[in-house]
Formats: sequence, structure tokens, C-alpha cells
Amino acid sequence: MMLRNAAGRRAVATAATAVSLALALCACSGTTKDSAGKDSARAGTTAKADPDAPLKKGLKLAFLPKQINNPYEKIVDDAGIAAAGEYGGTGKEVGPSDASASSQVSYINTLIQQRQDAILVAANDPNAVCGPLKQAMRKGIKVVAYDSDTAKDCRQLFINQASSEEIGRSLVRHLGAQIGYRGKVAILSATQNATNQNTWIEFMKDELKLPRYKDMRLVKVAYGDDADQKSFQQTQGLMQAYPDLKGIISPTTVGIAAAARYLSDSSYKGEVVLNGLGTPNQMRKYVKDGTVEQFSLWNPQELGYLGSYAAAALASGQISGAEGEKFKAGRLGEYTIGKDGEVILGEPTVFDRKNIDTFDF
Repeated sequence: MMLRNAAGRRAVATAATAVSLALALCACSGTTKDSAGKDSARAGTTAKADPDAPLKKGLKLAFLPKQINNPYEKIVDDAGIAAAGEYGGTGKEVGPSDASASSQVSYINTLIQQRQDAILVAANDPNAVCGPLKQAMRKGIKVVAYDSDTAKDCRQLFINQASSEEIGRSLVRHLGAQIGYRGKVAILSATQNATNQNTWIEFMKDELKLPRYKDMRLVKVAYGDDADQKSFQQTQGLMQAYPDLKGIISPTTVGIAAAARYLSDSSYKGEVVLNGLGTPNQMRKYVKDGTVEQFSLWNPQELGYLGSYAAAALASGQISGAEGEKFKAGRLGEYTIGKDGEVILGEPTVFDRKNIDTFDF
């Protein structure tokens, strides 16, 4: 697999609205309890970090994805589990089979009982998981959100794939250029409560307000709930409701693959532009058969790898989650924690017919 250059992998985290093409990771403190014992403060961020502390051996990490059968999150979690082996820790993946708002709560409660050293969660809902995550932090368990954030006081770190603003705006820019900045467009999202999806969509809507898009109109935001068949049906529904639709943006790997499958076998192939976020392996055939011209994504293996090292640094007391702290993430190099505990992975890659065969994930 091709990896981005060192500068891209060592991108310094800043506020999500101020960075170009990037997304995120990690951090934590050396205390075992939030000494104040208050839900309103992220446990550990007020503790003094020791950047020279070694990574502890035998750390237990648990990855809790949006849903256990999501192929994209399987790539992320497997990479994070493998990374744990590099520093003498162990990892596992647990989670629900559906992506409903409250489906992750029972798993968090079980992980607390198992006394994991760190829980890494891709939240289905920013608030539904907060109660048990705060309980975990009070018990000294470090909490790292990745891919899709929780509310800020429910975790110590957020590993962000790239700048949320640039992700949203760039998808609109790409689609606009492809359709000549004219026509009706739609968005095929995951769940209605997904933090990352909703953040990107807000930036998409804001980008569409610019003068260059005056002849483009967003007609619908559809939700496929990160389920393949429902996303397929939602795409079909969009085309039935808007037969003159010019483009679809799907910022979800499940959604873009399902939409591509529908379009590839329909009369809309080559007529409706599909753009969004996907993995090379799932989208390769649709690029080669002309259904999709281009799509984007960061390296999901690097996201999981970064999250794992961030959680380990947090659980070892090297970092507390405070802005400006630095930690090393194995072969990816050094990262800096930004505002609100955000760590940004680096720049996404645009995949097309010219480069897609150089990637394998």
C-alpha cells in the first residue's frame, strides 16, 4: 500500500475549521481518576503529563466501531489492534451490528467492567454514549474518539481523519467541477445522528452558498444508515424523485459503494456524477467501468494505527489531552494535540483511474 509523504502524516492538529485537508487522533494523562470527579470536565486534561514516560506494557485497548460489520471500520480497528502489539499491548474489537444512537451503550458498560485501559469509540451519536463514557473516565479508563466524535467532555482525545471543514467543502468543489456548477444535487449520508457526517454536511451546505454554485441546488439529504441495502434503496429513491439529478455526494464508504452499484446497472450510468468517500478496493470496479470518475479518502489503516498509539500515550501518562502536547505514533512520527483534544491524521487522497491500482485497502 502507498503511504502519504512524511509531512502529510505528521500534520499538526488545529481547530477543525482552520486546517486544509486533514482528519485526526489521540491523548491522555497519568492520573487514574478525575480528581474533581465532575462530569463537566474531560478526565485527565488537568493532570500533569510526563512526555518522557515510557509506554506501559500490557495495555488493554478496546475498539468500539459504529457497527461491527462495517468494512471500513474493520480496516481501522484491525490496524489499531495490530499497532498495540508493537508496544506490548493487546487490542480487541467489539460492537453492535446496527448503527442506532444507543446501540453502543451496553458495550461500553461491559468494557468498564472488564477494566480496559482505554476505549476507542466511533460514536453513532455524540451524546447517547456520554453517560457511560464519563463513568469510564471516572474509573481511570482513557477514552479516545475516532472517525466520529462524541461530545467534547465525554472523551480525552478525538482522532480526526482530516479537517472537517475541508472534507465537506472539497467534496462540493469536486462535484461542482464535474457537473459544470449547474443542476440539482443530493447527499446520501449514513445515520441522521452521525457526528462526522453532520459536520461535513453543514460545511457542504455552507460551501454551496458561494456565488460559484448559484446554479446548483441541493434537493435532498437522504440517509442510508450505513446499511448497504438501505443505501442502495435510497439511491434508487433519489433517482425516482429527481430524474434530472446531476450529482450525488456520499460521504460514507457504505453509501458510496451502494450508490455506485445502483448507478452502474441503471440508465443513469455516466449521466449522474457520484462523488464522496470510499476505499479503493470497494470502488475500483466502478472507477474502471466508468460509473465513478473520482472519490476521496484518508488511509484508514493509518487512522487506526494513530488512534492506538494515542490511546497508549494517554494511558501511559505521556499526554493528558491538553492542546499543544506532543506524542510519537510509531512509524507515523510525531503528532501535536490541537484545540479540544483533536488530533488530525493528515491529507486525504483523491482516487481516480490513474492511481487507484497503486492502493490496496
